[in-house]
Amino acid sequence: MPSPLARALAALCRYAEIVAIWALVGITALILLQVVAREAFAAGLPWADELARYFGLCVIFLVVPILLANDEHVKVDLFLNMLPPRPRRFVCTANEVLTVVFAALFLVAGWLFMQRAWKFSTPAIGMPNLIYYLPALIGMALLLLVAIQRAIAAFGKDAADGSTP
Repeated sequence: MPSPLARALAALCRYAEIVAIWALVGITALILLQVVAREAFAAGLPWADELARYFGLCVIFLVVPILLANDEHVKVDLFLNMLPPRPRRFVCTANEVLTVVFAALFLVAGWLFMQRAWKFSTPAIGMPNLIYYLPALIGMALLLLVAIQRAIAAFGKDAADGSTP
């Protein structure tokens, strides 16, 4: 039975997935609107391009935690699969820890970036940068939580196996 943390993260990932799906629908609608505006009315819509990029950020950063949680992220594991069980567990555990470090560093760097950028707005629609980059920060915070859960589980597997990585 999954832990309460695992259930909460699964629910958060599901909500992020729903937002990402609607953002994908928004991108599609904005692209179609842009094509019609250019072809039928010879008018460019810079706000549509900017809003489509924002929705693109939503899709990318909100889907990454889901992929990691479901173990469906991109993996190159040819070398890993050739390792004996004990070194394989060590590499897998180290990989989970490095994912935690990456997500934490991304959030720290994002916070440092926002110290200067939050007071500016996007050029076409005037959206504050804090809101514009919020999907990236939310997605990476969720990725950090999923990565921590996976790292704890990886250490738990090592303890359950009676082996040390």
